[in-house]
Amino acid sequence: MPVTRKLRTPLLSASALAGAAALVLQTALPAQAAVDFDVTATVETAPVSHSGDAADDPAIWVHPDDPAKSVVVGTDKKGALEVYDLKGARVQRIDGDHGNNVDVRGDVVVSADDEAAGGDGALHVYRIDPATRRLKHLKDVPTEVTAHGVCLYRSPQSGKLYAYPNSTSGRVEQWELAVSGDSVTATSVRLFDAGSAVEGCYADESNGKLYLGEEDVGVWVYGAEPGAGTARTKLDSTGSGGHLTADTEGIAAAGNRLFVSSQGSDDFTVYDRRSGAYLGRFGVASGTAADDCEDTDGIDATATALGSAFPKGVFICQDGSNGVPGSSGNQNFKFVPLERITDRV
Repeated sequence: MPVTRKLRTPLLSASALAGAAALVLQTALPAQAAVDFDVTATVETAPVSHSGDAADDPAIWVHPDDPAKSVVVGTDKKGALEVYDLKGARVQRIDGDHGNNVDVRGDVVVSADDEAAGGDGALHVYRIDPATRRLKHLKDVPTEVTAHGVCLYRSPQSGKLYAYPNSTSGRVEQWELAVSGDSVTATSVRLFDAGSAVEGCYADESNGKLYLGEEDVGVWVYGAEPGAGTARTKLDSTGSGGHLTADTEGIAAAGNRLFVSSQGSDDFTVYDRRSGAYLGRFGVASGTAADDCEDTDGIDATATALGSAFPKGVFICQDGSNGVPGSSGNQNFKFVPLERITDRV
């Protein structure tokens, strides 16, 4: 049975609703969303060090030898990358990085150093050491676009690694990154315009698709290879006829499911990763181990078994309030056992 989520605006009586119709149309308030079910997190990270709107995006690094030693890299866009273990404890803080988004492929970590948050608008490239689980900075890559969001892709066709920095102007770029030891060579291979502000993206090696979130419009599907051009289809949209409530934010996949953060309704939509069919929506509610996820920006997920704590994988969401809606407190990230979601949708 659907669970009604809280409104961002006060509830109105039936008579007041009729009289306020024009006001609702004028202000374009998001419609109340009903989730199919709620789940709870079992772990929450230590809060990021800066207060206010600071945490944004997580990325999961799976340890190649012992998945229980995997870590989560989270952004504190006011001035750091933070690395957490699977118990949510901070194991490293890298000051001076204003990453708005971050992604991982293999042992390579890339953040989009957000100019609006005080960064340089470049891609910051790191390598993670499996022995220490700590990041080492390798190089900063200035891009044609002013990097705001980013995702990575390892081409199953060529084996090459690509990064897709994107911007609040709607411009998207594709860079080939050749990382050998501590050396990084970067080459721009594609540049296009998605329309209005974009941020969340996910590049899927299983089907060669690039999912790109245009914040006020919805999620577009492009080809991920550099020669794919600008042809696109729409996965889902905001507004009438769609299942998303702006802003469209984080995008992630695990197993045969694709997830999108629907920020305006504090919940997450789920799609079949193969067909793109809409499957439902869920929320992350407060539980005994952690509070809920609200106003979420970035998400990540994996279906890889990560030891006894997450035997079927994990879903991670950034929490924009950390238990205190509307506060300027320090935000964090919540870890949900993946099967709590996939067993129900």
